[in-house]
Amino acid sequence: MLGIKRLGLLATVVVVGLAPAAAAQAAAQPSAQDTQYLQAVHQVNLTEIVTGNLAQQKGQNQQVKDLGKQFVTDHTQLDQTVQSTAQQLNVSLPGAPTADQQKVIDKLNGLSGAEFDKAWVTAELAGHVQAIQATQTEISQGSEQSVVQLAQDALPVLQAHYDALVALAQELGVPVPQTSASGTPGPGGSGTPAPGGTTESPAPGGTTEAPAPGATESPAPGGATESPAPGNS
Repeated sequence: MLGIKRLGLLATVVVVGLAPAAAAQAAAQPSAQDTQYLQAVHQVNLTEIVTGNLAQQKGQNQQVKDLGKQFVTDHTQLDQTVQSTAQQLNVSLPGAPTADQQKVIDKLNGLSGAEFDKAWVTAELAGHVQAIQATQTEISQGSEQSVVQLAQDALPVLQAHYDALVALAQELGVPVPQTSASGTPGPGGSGTPAPGGTTESPAPGGTTEAPAPGATESPAPGGATESPAPGNS
C-alpha cells in the first residue's frame, strides 16, 4: 500500500510540474493577427531585398542605388528577427513573395534607366505605405508580446524608408501617396496600381482594405488622378 501511495504522489508531482510548462506553451501561441503579420512582413522583407538589389544593378539615379542598398541591409536585419520570432512561436513562413509582389519584381526587371527609377520609387512608396499600416495594426491589435515588440522596432525603420522615398519622389516628379493629419502614410487617392500591382487584397495583418505591398492606390508616374480639379463639385 505504501508503494502505491508513493507512486500516486509521484504521479501527482509530475503532473503538477508539467502544468506550468503546458500553460506557458499555450500562452505563447500567437493569434491569427500575430501569425499573419509575421508571414506578411517576411514577404515584404523578401521583396525589399530583391527590389533593393535591382535598384543597385539597374538604377540610373545614385539616390535610387543608395536607397536600394540601405533597404537590403535594413530588411535583411529585420527579417532575421522575424525568422527567429516565428521559429520560437512555431509559425511557418512563406518561402517567396506574394504573387502580386512577384509581378512588381518582374515589371521592374523589364525596365531600365529613368523609367526604372520612377517605377521603383512608385512601387517602394506603395509597399512601405502598406507595411507601415500593417505594422501599426500589429502594434494596436497584436496579442503576442514578442511580435508586438518586433513591430514596434520595425516601425521607425519603415517610416525612415518612407520619408527618404518621399524626398526622392519629389525630386523625380513621382506622385506620393496621401498622408493622414498625423503624417502617417495613408492610402493613395487615385486607384491607379503601382507597376505590376493589380489586386485589392488585404494589407499584412488582414485588417485594412488597402492593397498588399507592391499594389498601390497612388497614381503611377504620369498617370491622371480621379480627384476633381479645384472648384469642381
